[in-house]
Amino acid sequence: MIIVAGLMMVSCNNNTEELVVDNSEQIQYEVLPIRTGDRPATTDGIPHVQLDLDKIDEVHQEMVRRVFSVTGIVNEPSVVLSWEGLWIDTNVDIVNPDAVISGRELGHIHDDGSLHIFLEPSRAIEAIEAGWAISHPYAVDGRAGWDGFVMLYTPRTIEELNVVFQLIVEAFNYVTGQALQATDFY
Repeated sequence: MIIVAGLMMVSCNNNTEELVVDNSEQIQYEVLPIRTGDRPATTDGIPHVQLDLDKIDEVHQEMVRRVFSVTGIVNEPSVVLSWEGLWIDTNVDIVNPDAVISGRELGHIHDDGSLHIFLEPSRAIEAIEAGWAISHPYAVDGRAGWDGFVMLYTPRTIEELNVVFQLIVEAFNYVTGQALQATDFY
């Protein structure tokens, strides 16, 4: 079900190579749409990474811009390898400490644009079934405290980014108890 319907216009300005986003109409998904195309291949173990899908620079830059525009998410190095960490600012309460990777790390973005994050477990199942995510090997193994931990596939388009970013904001809300809307940060 789409609870706010609309269209997002995107273009690249050849002179500055910046992504230009028209925020006049925004989309919010209560029920996730089905992701089109094949799922990327991933490793079965640790490190858990995609094998055959790389980021689209303009889409990736917009994802990073959106993620770090969310009040309460700060850019700090991940505790895992050298990835870009999504950390919860120290002035934001964590109400679900079991849904962080370590310390205050909400998730991390891999070099290919995919990312690991905790979703509310039933939403994680929906994201997997709709083709947006895959369970992390620790969640597959049934390790305590890893329910809902997924890798979100690299968004290939701005339309896919809208869904992925909504899931990131939902993850933030799940950990912090807030009720932010992804469309507030386009």
